[in-house]
Amino acid sequence: MNVTDVLRDAGLDPAEARRTVRAALAEDLRYGPDVTTASVIGSGTTATAEVVARQSGVLAGLPVAILALDSAAIELLAADGSRVSAGDVVARLSGSLAEILTAERTMLNFLTHLSGIATATRAWVDAIDGTGAFVRDTRKTIPGLRALEKYAVRCGGGVNHRMGLGDAALIKDNHVAAAGGVGPAFAAVRAAAPDVAVEVECDTLGQVTEALAAGATLILLDNMSLAELRAAVELARAYPDAKLEASGGLRLANARAVASAGVHYLSVGALTHSSPALDIALDVVPSVS
Repeated sequence: MNVTDVLRDAGLDPAEARRTVRAALAEDLRYGPDVTTASVIGSGTTATAEVVARQSGVLAGLPVAILALDSAAIELLAADGSRVSAGDVVARLSGSLAEILTAERTMLNFLTHLSGIATATRAWVDAIDGTGAFVRDTRKTIPGLRALEKYAVRCGGGVNHRMGLGDAALIKDNHVAAAGGVGPAFAAVRAAAPDVAVEVECDTLGQVTEALAAGATLILLDNMSLAELRAAVELARAYPDAKLEASGGLRLANARAVASAGVHYLSVGALTHSSPALDIALDVVPSVS
């Protein structure tokens, strides 16, 4: 298995992923080597360990997590994006037991966190299945983990919003206030960055009308009621290229109703900032005497 190819195929930068994982491992070792493992595990001891799901969910981050290992033989038994059940073995590791145990927490921190995001995303995707809408993430990510967290969203069936501040523009309320209105703010961004996608955040239906008239083709509907969302959809019918994104106040319980209002995207910041970790553990396989 070529981990570099797996990561690249997943849309991740292998070098960046390796730096991120290695930095996390170094955090564990900054005060010295793994004293517990060094005390208990004899030099040269080898073993096999299994990475086991303790609860059902969607897997994400397996090829990232194993970057914490240098020499262990790795067998991946499940793919990122697949559903797993409690008891499923998703990977088998063989080699130096000391290396495996030293890397255990780093591996599981990445795997449980990213799988938690993928699992939460899949719940939203399932909730709006058949509506034609997509679940989208935000920039509310843990510093340093954005690329990995947004990858986990993709594993769960969601789609990514912009990765940073330069790959797309998002005109928010403070920009509107500074520019003197939605129209002037949109015109300023379009003039300065004509090749960049521009989204306009609108708090009212009046702003939606202004944004559409200015030429905006992507509009974020912030904290609007279902009635306001439906009204915004009606306003946008005269603009075939316009796409609408609902944001704020969204819950899994009302996701389908929001999607059924006719919006194209549901913006869910909680995917990356509040998803609980998926319970996954590492078990050393007892040797047979």
